[in-house]
Amino acid sequence: MPPNRPQRLFLHADMDAFYASVEQRDRPELRGQPVLVAFDAPRSVVTTASYEARPFGVGSAMPLATAKQRCPQAIIVAPRLAHYRDVSAQIFGIFHRYAPLVQGLSLDEAFLDITGTERVHGTVESLVDNLRRDVWNETQLTVSVGVADSMFVAKVASDLNKPNGSYIVPPGTSAQLLAPMPIERLWGVGKKTALRLRDLGLFRIGDVAEASPDWLRRTLGSQGPLLGQLARGFDEREVIPDRDPQSVGAEHTLQQDVVRKTEIWPWLIRAADEVSGRLRAQQLLAGGLRLKLKTAAFAVHGRQHRLVQPTASAADLLSLARTLLDDWHEGEPVRLVGLTAYDLRAANAPTQLDLFAAPAVQQNHRLDAALDALRQRFGEAAVVRGSALGVHEVRRKD
Repeated sequence: MPPNRPQRLFLHADMDAFYASVEQRDRPELRGQPVLVAFDAPRSVVTTASYEARPFGVGSAMPLATAKQRCPQAIIVAPRLAHYRDVSAQIFGIFHRYAPLVQGLSLDEAFLDITGTERVHGTVESLVDNLRRDVWNETQLTVSVGVADSMFVAKVASDLNKPNGSYIVPPGTSAQLLAPMPIERLWGVGKKTALRLRDLGLFRIGDVAEASPDWLRRTLGSQGPLLGQLARGFDEREVIPDRDPQSVGAEHTLQQDVVRKTEIWPWLIRAADEVSGRLRAQQLLAGGLRLKLKTAAFAVHGRQHRLVQPTASAADLLSLARTLLDDWHEGEPVRLVGLTAYDLRAANAPTQLDLFAAPAVQQNHRLDAALDALRQRFGEAAVVRGSALGVHEVRRKD
């Protein structure tokens, strides 16, 4: 590592066959089937191929006509880009719970700077497990994750246990991991550059790592020394956040549909506790709250309202959640319940306080702080409100 660069830790998250997986999630008849997401037209290319289609030699950016020849039994599904963007926004919301700096590369891929997050999320292993679990529980989609002390190696690592896996590269071991890999795995090496490197006798990443920087500069120009650094596991790039967190939410898909408000309420208690904890972990306050209910017919109903005071208190969120729920007309079976805090601001930003509510606010803050300490030490499920006991999420794809 360059001597003047402090130790960093990066996570690369890559959704597995994202578009195809969304279609298989939403349409049960597609599960286990070879699916190609593409417009069914003569000049179309494959946007995404499901993992069931890939053993036939089908992949992204392949002409659809070629893909049909290789996998004639494939099911062609037209892309729904607006829907994928909505699902992506939900996934990126989860990413923002785990790191203050998130850089999206596409709808289904992102870098997270997780340096120092062990103070909130525990060990790197627990952070990775919890992030992957949250993505699955809240979207019924899988994500593959790589962690390393450079962005390049984290990206390489996320591909080593695909699909639905993770790979953590211990600091200082990147060069050993990269050495036997083909030179095409180097970031920025395309077909032409790969041919040039092979002509120079460089076939593995380790060959590039062992070459002298002066020789690489003479033979490859300014790109040479950069490739040499990457081959040795050095990458000075930093995560450039694409946006500040705009919302913090928690959603739960229910094991059984519910109808009555009294059945919905325990789920709102659980969601409010999760949202308030995440707000405090990121040192944010919410200015508004949104209730989301999805019916058994997949119709989504939303209600939202501003909070009287910006807050990260579970009690304050629950008070408004109760008001929002009161507007719901019972009758339709509900399969998903969620709360989202929006209009976020830094916790240390100046606000106008309600002096008459100060004692209650202080009591709520003490309770929230105690719950945070217990959950940080013993896990999210360590403390559950009595009124939220017995609620269960769907653990399968639906």
